[in-house]
Amino acid sequence: MNVLQKLDCFIRSFKGEKGIVGTALSGAPIWYFCVRKTAYPTIIAQYSIHAREYITTLLALEQIKDFCRFGKKGTVYFLPMLNPDGVQICLTQNPLYKANGRGVDLNVNFNANWGTGEKNQTEAGSENYIGLAPFSEPETRALKDFTLFINPDLTLSCHSKGEEIYYQFFQTGKRLKRDLAFAQIVREQTGYDIKATPNSAGGYKDWCVKWLKIPSITIEVGSDDLTHPIGERYLTQIYQKNQGVIRALTESEKWN
Repeated sequence: MNVLQKLDCFIRSFKGEKGIVGTALSGAPIWYFCVRKTAYPTIIAQYSIHAREYITTLLALEQIKDFCRFGKKGTVYFLPMLNPDGVQICLTQNPLYKANGRGVDLNVNFNANWGTGEKNQTEAGSENYIGLAPFSEPETRALKDFTLFINPDLTLSCHSKGEEIYYQFFQTGKRLKRDLAFAQIVREQTGYDIKATPNSAGGYKDWCVKWLKIPSITIEVGSDDLTHPIGERYLTQIYQKNQGVIRALTESEKWN
């Protein structure tokens, strides 16, 4: 089974809270799964915003099962595949495709210094196209509206590849120190390096930091030695490094 089929099987088998946050350009649903242990803290974790990074969807399914079994604190909303149209294109037409069905790179389509990124493109393509305006795409609007509705305490975005952690977007002072502390929690769990992203713009992390003023962490899973799209045979080693991330974030003493 491919990743879309595995996600469909998971949707049908999951007995907890689940629903649709919106639809992709094609009308394909964007699903969420909610696992509640306590009301606080609340986290949104989103995956496969870039099509060729669909190994993160499979990671999400494992993390959902882990948090169901072993989680002790917090509420987590998992969005395993934000970009189903792009994943379909990646599976059937272009394995290196990152964008959505309209050729917009969803992770440069948020209203956070939109259009100022180092690699931004102004024409549709397989990656880096910013779109006609911030939130021009149904997928980014769906994630924005869901995030505003849930009002999370922290967001987590899983990408591939490079084994790096990002958390910065021009925040300063106490907020910078607070957000670094959460990035360090992820580093302790994964062994990944924390890296600065001075040329980031238009991403979900960037928007959360700028407008919601909450910690927002991006994790690049999988060794940089691997090639896109990362094969499922590497899922076990990726999961082993990321298994405890969600629980470590929800159970952190930083919330006390």
